[in-house]
Amino acid sequence: MRELKRKRILVTGGAGFLGSHLSERLLQMGHEVLCVDNFYTGTRDNILHLLSNPYFEVLRHDICFPLHVEVDEIYNFACPASPRHYQADPIQTIKTSVFGALHLLGLAKRLQCKVFQASTSEVYGDPHFHPQKEEYWGNVNPIGFRSCYDEGKRCAETLFFDYKRTSLVPIKVARIFNTYGPRMHPNDGRVVSNFIVQALKNQPLTIYGDGMQTRSFCYVDDLIDVVIRFMDAPESISGPINIGNPTEYRVLDLAEEILRLTGSSSPIIHKPLPSDDPKQRRPDISLARNLLGWQPKTSLEEGLKATISYFDGVLSAIPKCV
Repeated sequence: MRELKRKRILVTGGAGFLGSHLSERLLQMGHEVLCVDNFYTGTRDNILHLLSNPYFEVLRHDICFPLHVEVDEIYNFACPASPRHYQADPIQTIKTSVFGALHLLGLAKRLQCKVFQASTSEVYGDPHFHPQKEEYWGNVNPIGFRSCYDEGKRCAETLFFDYKRTSLVPIKVARIFNTYGPRMHPNDGRVVSNFIVQALKNQPLTIYGDGMQTRSFCYVDDLIDVVIRFMDAPESISGPINIGNPTEYRVLDLAEEILRLTGSSSPIIHKPLPSDDPKQRRPDISLARNLLGWQPKTSLEEGLKATISYFDGVLSAIPKCV
């Protein structure tokens, strides 16, 4: 059997939801992980169980500033990803996407190492084509409340491909669709975490709009599988590649499923739809299937049960006021 070559791998946003799961998986594979995070939305709780591992290192750093390290691979997951968080400081959000990409691409150019960009389905905006294929250029409002994130990620993709063309930097660009699972931030404002926390607290489940808008939900373990598979694929496969679960659900149906799984008696209430909220979101994952041999395996029910169990533990640990 071929012996694994231990790599030293940089994961930016490594204390966040996806970054912490990626860091954990890379350590399980026998690699060293340098977790870089400014802890704006990431939390030390996500990586507490990794701190005793001698091959895990944490560096508090904002990638809006240059980073001088020696690594074999780079995964860039640094950026607030929920509307509530990225709209709280839109200037910082776009700086993280653009300056962060520039600094990490410069580092990858110096080291001549592969660099992975966690892009997003938000580059498609409120799409006119459904499901979304990688060749679709999107329908994005460049001056709206979501633009700091949408356009920041679009600009980062431009930078990645320009570095590939001009400096031969080996890049990987993945457009990530809605992902959920343990370690989501309980107050991130995303639909899965919102509904679960509200259901467990027996509070009304808040649906924005009529609930007929659709989303697809990929469980975090499936997503980490394809991220690593993509990074390990030949350099000729650089993307962009959609990664997500192509099964589509109405938001109203998701709310009812979470009520069923939690046994909650919470009512459902409706509020106005936020500006530029997409009506449909579902990936075409033909490229991921054909080029990477991947498709998600976790059912929505199975993934929701694990996520509900996680949030139940989180909420139970919060001291109650007497």
